[in-house]
This record gives sequence, C-alpha cells and structure tokens, in this order.
Amino acid sequence: MKNLLITLLFLISSQIHHTQTFEVESLKVSGDNDKRINLVILSEGYQVSEFAKFKNDAINFMTDMFSQSPFVEYTNYFNVYIIKVPSNESGSDHPGTATDVIEPASAIINVDTYFNTSYDSFNFHRLLFSSDYATINTVLANNFPEFDQTIILVNSDEYGGSGGQFPFTSTGTSANEIAIHELGHSLFDLKDEYYPGDVLAAEAINMTQETNPALVKWKNWLGINSVGIYAYASSGTAATWNRPHQNCKMRYLGVPFCSVCKEGMIEKIHDLVSPIDSYMPISNTVNNPSFPIDFNLNLIKPEPNTLENEWVLNSLNIANNVEVVSLLEINLIEGINTLNSIVTDNTSFLKIDNHETIHLSMVTWTINYSSLGIEEIDSVLNNLSITVYPNPTNDVINFKFENNNNLSLKIDIVSIDGKKIETLFVDNSQTLQIDISAYSTGLYLANFYSNNILLSNKRIIKN
Repeated sequence: MKNLLITLLFLISSQIHHTQTFEVESLKVSGDNDKRINLVILSEGYQVSEFAKFKNDAINFMTDMFSQSPFVEYTNYFNVYIIKVPSNESGSDHPGTATDVIEPASAIINVDTYFNTSYDSFNFHRLLFSSDYATINTVLANNFPEFDQTIILVNSDEYGGSGGQFPFTSTGTSANEIAIHELGHSLFDLKDEYYPGDVLAAEAINMTQETNPALVKWKNWLGINSVGIYAYASSGTAATWNRPHQNCKMRYLGVPFCSVCKEGMIEKIHDLVSPIDSYMPISNTVNNPSFPIDFNLNLIKPEPNTLENEWVLNSLNIANNVEVVSLLEINLIEGINTLNSIVTDNTSFLKIDNHETIHLSMVTWTINYSSLGIEEIDSVLNNLSITVYPNPTNDVINFKFENNNNLSLKIDIVSIDGKKIETLFVDNSQTLQIDISAYSTGLYLANFYSNNILLSNKRIIKN
C-alpha cells in the first residue's frame, strides 16, 4: 500500500514545475521507516527565523500525543519527523467570512504562507484549512515519501483546525487535542461521536445503525468501561445512528479515547506494522545445518509488553514467550522440517473476535535435514505443486496437486497448537475437497508427507 502511495505522489509532483526540498529533522526514531508508522509534521506560517519555535511546537504536540492511550502503549511503533517549510509571512489568513459568528470575530488578515491556509473555511470561524493538497503532496513526495500520516502545524495561537486526509491545527489553546482528535479520523478511520451530519454518517468502527446488542460491532465491550449503544439524538436521522460511548475524545476534547476507539486504533496499528521487527537466520531456508541452530526474533514491544509468541516445529509446540530457540539434530526429522514462530498481541485493549487469526504475525523457516541427501528431496519438490483454495473459507477447501512423480501423499490437518484434527490420504489424485465447516474458527496447518518425510505445509484459515 505504501509503495503505491509513493508512486502516486511522485506522479503528482512530476506535474508541478517548481519542486523544492526542505530540511527534514527526526524527533523520534523507533526503527526503520519501512517498519514503523511515520508521522510527518509540516510547518505552515512559520518564517525561517521561526523554525526553532516550529520544532518546539512540534515536540510539544508529540509529547502530548505519546502521553495518551493507546499512543503511550504503542510508542515504539511510531517515528516522528518534521519538515521545515518556510513561509514568507507568519500566521494564517482570516478573511472574516464566517457565518457562525458575528464578524469580524478576529482581525481580518491575509498573509503569504506556503500552503495558503485560512480560518473561516466553509464559513466556519474555527475551521482552519487549505485545499492546496497538490502542494502538500509535492512537498511530501520530494522530502519524505515514506510518510504514513501528515499533520500541518499552523503558526497561529487562535483556536482552530480541521480533519480530512491531512489534519490542520493551530498552536492555540487545545491545539494538541484538536490534532489528536483529527488523527482519529485521518489515520484510524474513526467517526465523530458528536453527530457529523447526514452526509458524513456511515458505518464505521465507532458508528452504526445496528441496535441489537448481540450483533453490534462492539458487542464484546458492552457494559465495560461505560460502553453501550447510544443514539446520537432523540429525533431525526441522527436518532438512527449510534455511538459506543458518551464521553470519548471523538466527541469531546480533553478526555480519553473510549475503549472501542482504542481497539480500532490498535487494530489499524497492527494492519500497518508487524510486531516482528527482524529475525535470524535472515534466510527462511536452512540447508545442511550446523548444530545447534539458533533462531531469533526481534520484536517491537508495546509498553508494557503484551506480545506473546509460540514456536512450533513440525506442528508441535516447542517453546512459548521466548525470543530465541536452539535446535539440535535430535529435534529434527529426516527431510524437510518447518519451524514457525507465531506472534500475537494479548493486550486487554482488544476484545475483537478472531483477532489472533486476523492479526497473527508469523515467521516460517524450512530446515532441510536428511540422510537421503538434499538433492533427492529437491527432486521430489520440483515435481510436486500444491494449491489451496479458497483460503480463507467457511466450509469447503480444495487441494489441487500437480504430482509428476505420482506420489502417494498423507495430509495431516493440525491446529496451530499442534493438535491433529484429521488425516487424509491422496493417491495419484489431481484434486481433493474437504469440508472444514465443523472446525473452530482459526488458523490450521496442512502438512504433506511422502514416506513419512514432510514435503510441504500450507496455512488454512477457517473464518
């Protein structure tokens, strides 16, 4: 997804003749940019002489953000950078065109800034915004194309901000709270928990028209931490929409995110970043090993650490919640061995059904160890192809074989904790169909054997 975004940004930038590069400075580096969520803060309405103030304002925002849950727990999943974009004049436009106040509510000014932000946008006094997304995209493409989310920090002490693809915020009272609220929209797809209007009302993590407690998407949180099913209003279209909480940051500034919003935010973090930062051996295939063989994980740990991991060798659990395991000859079978390290987040912030299936992270190593010789095993594998479909599935799964050696195969279906569910036999067949509708929801492994040598395994996800 990020690579596609980068490509699009460069296509946009190539159409703009006057491209510039600016100074980029890191405020927080937790790891490699391709393995973290990169938050980039752009300056707007800051002159070059005010860049020290911009950096201080950005640090102030970052400190506030990472003092609040769930950012404080998942701080290690984020990098933060600033881009020092100079404006010719300080501040932001204030045209005095708002209709929700008696104008002029503030001094009417027009200043020369890089992104041409303005208060009174869409006739709302506090709505601070710029429609010049092309310029923003160009700055990002030329200076930090690896960004995941951007905030435009406007050098004005008057209350104001807005959301959308790019949140804008002033540096005035409650400015940090505005920006964090807007990040809820832009980065995490949360809806306002005050009624956003009929045009913006839609099914989302924290907004629904469902009223049945057994079916509502946050059913697992009902009755916990004041989560319920609360109508937005008592009449009109708003009365048909419901929120999960009465006092969430997506409704009021200065309060925490509710449990449902925190859960959605953490799920999005898991979507963007794997908790497995790196692993050893780097190669996922180990041939002719020397013993002992050490396998290592380097994890991106929440604070406090809520990650759990399981090591499974040839479908048998060999260790839990350790980051290093060592294997000896006695641990391996003749032929191909498969070692999986499976990582899940067991935080109490998550009550999602099937979280371990949806957000499971796994490293797989294939270890070739056999007195038959690697060449003989490779010859077998080169003449055997196995396709599994559909996957995930609710009921029936198909195995399609291209078996040029006419091997007789045994298939063991095992759960992720190593329990054998059933054994099947294939003799020169091209396809095999099995009904897994009675299986519990989760992840399974299908292990394929010939003459008691494990040749391959495939993951099966039962929805």
